[in-house]
Amino acid sequence: MFLRMLLFPALLFGSGAYAQVMQRELGDFELKLATTPTRNMAQGLIQPARSGNFHGGLDLTHANGWYFGQWSPSVGITPGSQLEMDSYVGYAGTRGNGPGYEIGVIRYAYPYLKNADRHEVYAGLTLLGSRLGAALSRANDRADNTLLVDLGQRSPLNLDVTLKYASHSLNNPVSLANGRSVRNYNDWSLNLSRPWLGIRFDLSYSGSDLDNRGGCAVYSGQNAQCNDFLLLKMEHPLY
Repeated sequence: MFLRMLLFPALLFGSGAYAQVMQRELGDFELKLATTPTRNMAQGLIQPARSGNFHGGLDLTHANGWYFGQWSPSVGITPGSQLEMDSYVGYAGTRGNGPGYEIGVIRYAYPYLKNADRHEVYAGLTLLGSRLGAALSRANDRADNTLLVDLGQRSPLNLDVTLKYASHSLNNPVSLANGRSVRNYNDWSLNLSRPWLGIRFDLSYSGSDLDNRGGCAVYSGQNAQCNDFLLLKMEHPLY
């Protein structure tokens, strides 16, 4: 209840068109109230989403590395939207000049949907410019395990290489139109990124093994597409 009461001042700032962050020092704690996510977890593997016009949350971090917070990607006050409350607690630290590490748990709660809540345990590691993140998610009807490997910039082309691999397991198999059924499937993605002449080039490839099994109708994973998908994106800031 305490977390929910603190959440509403951030939500009252308005919708995500104008992201706002209010930051305060409270003794050994740093408090952030914001209308845009202020933290990602497991070295970037878990990134809070924004699924509604009104969203916001809080994040409280102690000087010793402990943190907890709550984020609502949707307040559920617009037609067709549902209230979602994501609560998390974790610890992030380093060993002297050695690797950085993180561990925590996050719960996704949907107060007005039955059996929709799920929880996720996550961990992260940074070492020699590379990042490794892992998450195990459990819901009422499925389990998802995801691994992130970010190798950082690699010579000789100075490419930033990021890979994701996930396995998904359904509690009950789903029948397909071709007579087969799906209970387990995997998906993956590879991203190559490089800045050049003020332009950032991103080449992304994603796919899943459901593509070859005729099961894309039931796909629900980390990728936007079930089929093999290749995307080239170029970005240049205007100012």
